[in-house]
Amino acid sequence: MENGERIQKVLAQAGIASRREIERMIEDGLIKVNGKKAKTGQKITGKESIMIGKRTIHLDRRQIDKNDHQYIIYNKPEGEIVSTNDPEGRPTVFRNLPKIKKGKWIAVGRLDINTRGLLIFTTNGELAHRLMHPSYEIEREYGVRVYGHVSSEVLNNLQQGVELEDGVAQFHNIREFRSEGSNHWYHVTLSEGKNREVRRLWESQEVPVNRLIRIRYGTVNLPRSLKKGKSEEIKKSELKQLFKLVQLDYPK
Repeated sequence: MENGERIQKVLAQAGIASRREIERMIEDGLIKVNGKKAKTGQKITGKESIMIGKRTIHLDRRQIDKNDHQYIIYNKPEGEIVSTNDPEGRPTVFRNLPKIKKGKWIAVGRLDINTRGLLIFTTNGELAHRLMHPSYEIEREYGVRVYGHVSSEVLNNLQQGVELEDGVAQFHNIREFRSEGSNHWYHVTLSEGKNREVRRLWESQEVPVNRLIRIRYGTVNLPRSLKKGKSEEIKKSELKQLFKLVQLDYPK
């Protein structure tokens, strides 16, 4: 870092937050470098005086070697939120995660309170940033239980594209999985991370969703053996493929 690297990249690699979160903090004027408000893309060497709000960041101590990062998956139950703090006092996913010695856990994307399933957590801010960035089009797969008959016309609409309030959305693939009386399970895939996108797509066709589970994120699958509210390290083979997906070198 002798010639300096972009501040959002350095702070992300140090596990302070994801690059996207750091960029938001810079835009809000919360980060200062040597007493002056930081700018997005500003280069730092790590020797500067850096403050986030009233907190001083000591990069020489916080900088994490790439080989020291941690990567886990968590099976989120319904009823938990993906946030460190909640004014309403609802349970948060972070209360069940393993303790770490350096940096902080960064959630790769979110699931709403009524959705359960796979969440990826890492201390590697650069990896988290790329996995969430739309340009990499990381595929997500969900198991969806809907009520009532679903016509071929509805399935075609969902794959051709539906106009939502924040733009057009669609499923890349829809596969009928099984039936439970009037309920039908489908596996769907998409590569965007819009808020409640899966639910809103079905609801746009007046099809009520009564169960939603994320079962895959990129190359990482939710193991059947992982109980709700529990976590485990990501398998090395899956992690290597995850790095490859976002064009990062796997740490040796």
